[in-house]
Amino acid sequence: MRPLHHNPGSHDGNRLSPFLTHGAVELGAICGLWVRARHAATPIRVERAFAVGGVGLADDIHADSFSPRQLLLASASAYEAFDLPAHALRENLLLDVDTASLTSGTVLQLGDAVRIRLMFQCEACGQLDLQRRGLAAALGSRRGMLARVIASGTVVAGDTIMQLDERLPAWSDDWRERVMTVLDAVPPGHVIDYARLARVAGIQSSYCRAFPRLLARLGADHAAKAVPARTTVTLPRWDGSGLFDRM
Repeated sequence: MRPLHHNPGSHDGNRLSPFLTHGAVELGAICGLWVRARHAATPIRVERAFAVGGVGLADDIHADSFSPRQLLLASASAYEAFDLPAHALRENLLLDVDTASLTSGTVLQLGDAVRIRLMFQCEACGQLDLQRRGLAAALGSRRGMLARVIASGTVVAGDTIMQLDERLPAWSDDWRERVMTVLDAVPPGHVIDYARLARVAGIQSSYCRAFPRLLARLGADHAAKAVPARTTVTLPRWDGSGLFDRM
């Protein structure tokens, strides 16, 4: 990585932003972009995509203002190390950067305008084992990094990736700690239902089955803030609005 001392009025052909600061560091470049319209659809490789602040990539199934999983960034080095076929990791952005070295709370700028917030490492789930037995365990933390879009713009294959000196709150790779983070943000006098809790914590809806046991371990104060779909609790439901502005 090398620091970039950029004159706001200059342009060197790398689509640098006019508001990069002296603390910006060039990490690498985007090798490829993919968009998937729905779960059953085949991901489409594109040369450019529009990133919507607070939402994700336009026309992508993971575009969701309430999700910390708007983008999946994968590393070209992981493909080389594990001899994977193209797009095996189901990423949106393929980078020539080792995503395992990236940390939550880091802000990256892609090209001249798009900024993303790194959230947490994507778990290597069992679905990967359908491609190769034992792949999930072998990948470990090299599946990729999840991110949210915080500034809109067009992302283009080949764009430079800059690490900015801005830092935002870090989120844990541990799903249990993310659940606690969300519960701590529930406004007084409100509750959050299990499905919404899973969504804003960035975990699969199947984990809702584990919530009663986890909430019991967290204690009465936390347990009282989350409710299943069928409940007699009549308190207003919080949908997670404003969570990512504060946490």
